[in-house]
Amino acid sequence: MGEFDAAGELVMGSMLGRAVEPHAGEVRGHAGHGHGTICLNCGTALIGPHCHECGQSGHVHRSLGAIGHELLHGVAHFEGKMWRTLPLLAWRPGDLTRRYIAGERARFVSPMAMFLFSIFTMFAIFQILGISIPNDLDSTSIKPTAALQHSITKAEATRAKKAAKLAKLDAGDPDRADLTADVAEADREIAGYKSALTQIPKVMRDDGDEIKEVHTGWHTLDHGIEKWRNNPSLMLYKLQSSIYKFSWLLIPLSLPFVWLLFFWKRQYKLYDHAVFVTYSIAAMSLLFIVVTLLSAVHVSGNVLGTMAMVVPPVHMCRQLKQAYQLRWWSAILRTGVLLWFITIIASLFLLILALLGIMG
Repeated sequence: MGEFDAAGELVMGSMLGRAVEPHAGEVRGHAGHGHGTICLNCGTALIGPHCHECGQSGHVHRSLGAIGHELLHGVAHFEGKMWRTLPLLAWRPGDLTRRYIAGERARFVSPMAMFLFSIFTMFAIFQILGISIPNDLDSTSIKPTAALQHSITKAEATRAKKAAKLAKLDAGDPDRADLTADVAEADREIAGYKSALTQIPKVMRDDGDEIKEVHTGWHTLDHGIEKWRNNPSLMLYKLQSSIYKFSWLLIPLSLPFVWLLFFWKRQYKLYDHAVFVTYSIAAMSLLFIVVTLLSAVHVSGNVLGTMAMVVPPVHMCRQLKQAYQLRWWSAILRTGVLLWFITIIASLFLLILALLGIMG
């Protein structure tokens, strides 16, 4: 069922993207046969293939094939604009940003439509491939003493196996040295776990000494923390589902930080920064899709790691340089600052999601 759910998410993202895509002069509908003389939507007399009052096509489809055609448009075509937008978004993102801000709206997919399409597609791919935040936690396994006790038991079992093998070996056996070293390493590991266990305050022990209630003075927050403690699996699932539902929060969270990079340049407005941020997030989402698909076909982890580390800052630097017409040294400096800002933005985003999960 995960594949069907993922396909549904993909279609939903595409249709939402198409729904918010502004009609900026591009041709809508089809100028095929069957035009009437009156617009069936608003009753205006037609003087062309489209109504000059409401924009509805004079040719109205009424077939199952038309429904499939509209769905295909929503998922893949965006009426042809997707294929003009993607190459620029990948290689010349700043030019795309600048041209869209300057008024070329009919030629390209709008930033918000691109954002919705990329975000929903990314999470659909994750769902198809079974990539998700682990949410099968047992509430006892996340208690510190229970986790340490589990580690001690596991390490002691490993030591016992090594010691049993060592006892069976003759005095001159060449494997004795390795096994002796393994047993000694296991002893050090067990001692470290036990030492850590003694450092946990008594009020945090698991045999009835776990803190049962949290009192912050705020009932809603206390109740939310109690829910996290009692059912971490459910709360992690809610957090995972909230990430893409509230991913739009990244845009308003990012705006003040991008504004700080150019606050003394009066020619750049908040709208310009919003277009920059939205296209940039869409590009990063598409990058994650590419990396995920390459990982699914077993491309080397070193290659994927290099892509994930190198491509984002290079892409952001190029977008900054081209969109704001900067010199290279200025773009590189701002990219470094922006990467630092991104860690703050990501932390704020996760904090908001955690609070929403606790208080929801």
